[in-house]
Amino acid sequence: MPERQPLLRVEGLAHYFDVSPPLLNRVFEGKKRLFLKAVDDVSFHIKPGETFALVGESGCGKSTVARLIVRLYDPMRGTIEFEGQDISHVESRKDFLNFRRKAQMIFQDPYASLNPRWRVRDIVGEPIRAFGLLKDGETLDGRVGVLLNQVGLSPSDGDKYPHEFSGGQRQRISIARALSSNPDFLVCDEPTSALDVSVQAQILNLMKQLQRDLGLTYLFISHDLAVVYHMADHVGVMYLGRLAEVADSQSLFTRPRHPYTRLLLDALPDLENVGRERTPVAGEVPNPINPPPGCGFHPRCPFASERCRSERPELMAVDDGFVSCHAVEEGRMPEGIELPPLAETPD
Repeated sequence: MPERQPLLRVEGLAHYFDVSPPLLNRVFEGKKRLFLKAVDDVSFHIKPGETFALVGESGCGKSTVARLIVRLYDPMRGTIEFEGQDISHVESRKDFLNFRRKAQMIFQDPYASLNPRWRVRDIVGEPIRAFGLLKDGETLDGRVGVLLNQVGLSPSDGDKYPHEFSGGQRQRISIARALSSNPDFLVCDEPTSALDVSVQAQILNLMKQLQRDLGLTYLFISHDLAVVYHMADHVGVMYLGRLAEVADSQSLFTRPRHPYTRLLLDALPDLENVGRERTPVAGEVPNPINPPPGCGFHPRCPFASERCRSERPELMAVDDGFVSCHAVEEGRMPEGIELPPLAETPD
């Protein structure tokens, strides 16, 4: 059986933010221009029907990657291919709109991502009108009702305003809006982080069910490893704008390679081994405006060598994925670290 081609392929993606002082300060005080390297040479691919998750501490660049892929930001460098077409510098408006119809985004905060002055039926129906998918009013209202049913709401909820709903219900509205253009690909930027734990489980299970029913492909952004374990087929661990490790979910959670991945997983609660010795994630993420030389993780890494402090590692293939670490390459990492599997998110 031939191997499926990736739906999305990202190669060498980079985006810097200009955080320089004002021009007058630079002229009269001799200050230099400063750039925050939010994303710096990130590469991965996602096959149809799969979920690829990006994880990492706050400020590592994962949300910037999400915004680059849906073209809310323009990449400074690198390519983004969707269905084999480079959409990172697409010039044809028709091709760009076709991509925007097929790739939608679910935002983190359901309180900020919905227009409070619009009724729900207008919010959910706007992509349908914008892309010219349906023009008849009654047909459009019927489609909105179907979408609301699909996410666990009632068609009559279309007459209400966003403030009349709870946080979980608002996120369901956001999902219905994302589905209204019949997309193949959803970028989910921490879609449950603003919700209560019990509501998180409901939304995650809804997203899994929709993926099975509609054949959706997800890029899932999160800092919650338990959520990622429940959702992802493959995981990319980001640190300081770069990928530290990429592996399938089972391998990453049972046999992490990179020291940063091990520290993140070791910090998870484990009721079965309460007394076991742990290595906490020490220190803080360095300033991305002035990152350390060599490996960005070396100030916090217990296995750092002189090479780590001077030479930046590149992603290299390992048995079940990719890792960016001199210690792994040189065999200095201790083997045999097996972490217990996480509990599945309850239905």
